[in-house]
Amino acid sequence: MNKTLKIDKTDKVDKANKVDKANKVDRAKAGKVDIAIKANKADKANTTVVVGLSGGVDSAVSAALLKEQGYKVIGVFMHNWEESDESGQCLSELDFADVKAVGATLGIPVYSVNFAKQYRENVFSHFLAELKAGRTPNPDVLCNREIKFGPFIDYAKTLGADYVATGHYAGVERAECFCGGGAIEPTCCKARYYLVKPKDTNKDQTYFLCQLNQKQLSQILFPLQHYTKDEVRQLAKKYNLHIADKKDSTGICFVGKRNFKEFLQNYLPAQVGQIKESNADGRVLGTHTGLMYYTIGQRKGIGIGETKKSAGGVASGADTSAYFVVDKDVSTNTLYVSTNDKLLYSSSLVADNVNWIVSANSEQQTANSDQRPEISDKSFECYAKVRYRQAEQQVKVTLLDNGKVQVDFKEAQRAITKGQYVVFYSDRYCLGGGVIIG
Repeated sequence: MNKTLKIDKTDKVDKANKVDKANKVDRAKAGKVDIAIKANKADKANTTVVVGLSGGVDSAVSAALLKEQGYKVIGVFMHNWEESDESGQCLSELDFADVKAVGATLGIPVYSVNFAKQYRENVFSHFLAELKAGRTPNPDVLCNREIKFGPFIDYAKTLGADYVATGHYAGVERAECFCGGGAIEPTCCKARYYLVKPKDTNKDQTYFLCQLNQKQLSQILFPLQHYTKDEVRQLAKKYNLHIADKKDSTGICFVGKRNFKEFLQNYLPAQVGQIKESNADGRVLGTHTGLMYYTIGQRKGIGIGETKKSAGGVASGADTSAYFVVDKDVSTNTLYVSTNDKLLYSSSLVADNVNWIVSANSEQQTANSDQRPEISDKSFECYAKVRYRQAEQQVKVTLLDNGKVQVDFKEAQRAITKGQYVVFYSDRYCLGGGVIIG
C-alpha cells in the first residue's frame, strides 16, 4: 500500500511547537526501541554491545549508560589517521590513552583497530578529489557511512557484537512489520528502521548520518538520544570519568583541527590564479592562492582589499567593499567574486547519490505506518537543509533518473554549495540525503 509523505505545512513557529510536543510523547513511547527488542530475546547480560570509543565524553558516557543498563559492553578505539599534528603530537595516541583510562574506570575491555588504509581509500581520497574538482566536500558524512558504520561493524562482529553503539546525538526507531493476516512480527526481515532527531536539537547529528541504510541502522544503538550535552557532562562526572570536561573534537573527521591551507598543501599543490568580478566586464581584481581554499559565500580571507603582505594583489581602481565568492571555474582556474549578495541566492538544486533511509514497498506495511514518513511518490514536499547548522527549509522534492533529485525551495537559499549534502526531514525523522551537484 503506497502512501505519500505526510508533511506539516503550518508556519515555522507552529511546526516547531508541534514537533516539540510530539517528540515528548513519542520519545516516552519509543525511547529504547532497539534495546527493548533485544532484551525480549535474551537477558541483557548476554547481549554484547561494542561501543566506538573516541576518547571524548560522548562515547564514554554512551558506554557507561549501556553498562549500567546491564549489557555486556566492549570498547573499541579506531585509529584512522596516523600523522602527528603541527606540534608533533600524535592525537590518535593521546585519545587512545583516554580510551584506556575510560575502560579502566568502567571495568570494560578495550581494543584498538587500525582503519587508516580504509579511511584514506574511501574517505580522504574522495575528499581530495572533490576539492580538486572545485567542490566543497563533507568528509564527516562519508566517514560515518564508510568507516564508523562500515568496517567498524564488521570488526565488532568478530568480538561477538549484537549491536554497535556510538556517542552520536541521534536515535533509531524500529517499526514492526505486519505479516500473515495482520500479526506483528518483531523478527520479520521487513521491519523498518528510522533515523530520528535527538532531544538536544543543538547537537543533532542526523545530518551527518543521512547516508546510513537499513542494514546499518538495524545494528546501531545511540544511547544519547534522550540526553542534552550538559546532561552528558554531568553523567560523566557521576561515572567518575576523567574526560568529563574534555573539549569536543573539531576539524576534519579523525584528522582533527589543523591549519587547513598548510595541511592541504601536503596533498594538493596549489595553483595561483585570477580573481575576477562576476559581471559582464569580468574585471581582474587580484590573484587567489588555489581554488580549493575557497568556498561559495566566503567573504573573509579572499585577498581583495587586504595588505600587500596578503597572497592576493588588488587591481588598480578596484572597489574593495564586501566581496563574496560566488563561483569557481576549475577549467580556467578562476575565482569569481561579487559585491552583489543576490548572486548567492538560489531557489533550487540538483543532488546525486541520494540515500533514502526508508522507501515505500507496495507489499509491505508497518505498524503505525501512517505516522512515519516513507518515500513513495515521484514528487513530494518535506523540509531540507543544505548545511549542518542551517534551519530546515520547506521544499518540494522531485525524483529524477539515476538516483538524482531536484529540490525546489519555498524561499531562495544563500550559498548552496556543490559537494555539500542536502538532507531531508519530516518532523523528527531524517529521510536521507544526497550530494549537491548543481
